[in-house]
Amino acid sequence: MNYEPRTMNSTELNCDLGESYGKMTSQYDEIIMPYLSSCNIACGFHSGDPMTIERTIKMALRHDVAIGAHPSFPDLQGFGRRIMHIPQAELTAIVRYQIAALKGMTEALGGTLHHVKPHGALYNFAAKNEAAAQSIIDAVKSIDEKLIVYGLPNSFLQKKAKEAGLYFGKEAFADRRYERDGSLRARTHEGAVIEQAEEVLTQVQMMVKEKQVKTHNGEIIPLEADTICLHSDTQGATNLARQIHEMLTSNGIKIDSIKRS
Repeated sequence: MNYEPRTMNSTELNCDLGESYGKMTSQYDEIIMPYLSSCNIACGFHSGDPMTIERTIKMALRHDVAIGAHPSFPDLQGFGRRIMHIPQAELTAIVRYQIAALKGMTEALGGTLHHVKPHGALYNFAAKNEAAAQSIIDAVKSIDEKLIVYGLPNSFLQKKAKEAGLYFGKEAFADRRYERDGSLRARTHEGAVIEQAEEVLTQVQMMVKEKQVKTHNGEIIPLEADTICLHSDTQGATNLARQIHEMLTSNGIKIDSIKRS
């Protein structure tokens, strides 16, 4: 399966959505969705329930936004942001279960699952842990080899995706600080999340136009990305989505999802 290469004048803007549960529904998803080219929908293990998942899928289909599964560790209490040391075969089954649920629901509603992006602690753990990365890749490949895997560039997840013949979408973050090695600054550390709109816009522009990012310590490191993520729970995310969209399009940058050719 081939994919259209990214150019200097195009990028993808994605966001983690459907991250509410039961009666605790989010009013932000519907505001953010029109500015996106793809979304990552929680599969129920860190947030999300069947009605929330269905509602978010329908919303994405209305706005022609590519749909991704957003599997996590089974950690509702910790919102999927705590590392869990789970045997490899069990973790594969956990991830497979979540992807299969999202894929089945998306297809039942007339859509096609586009990609898989691990959530939170699973995302960061799989970047540096080879066994966890292999679990995710095994789960994806067993369901659909056309699915794109999103993750950090130069990570174990990218390495394993390449070995398995899966397309890997290199992801960068609009609202997170980076360490010198290109990893995300842990949320437990000060300054991990960027909340000032001007700083977010500056970082996105640097990522897209210059293929670089400034680290927490002020160093400039290379960072090549196919897709830019904005978190829906970042302060002011609804305004940030609009501002990022306007900033990119006004600079001649096309916002669209990674396309199969």
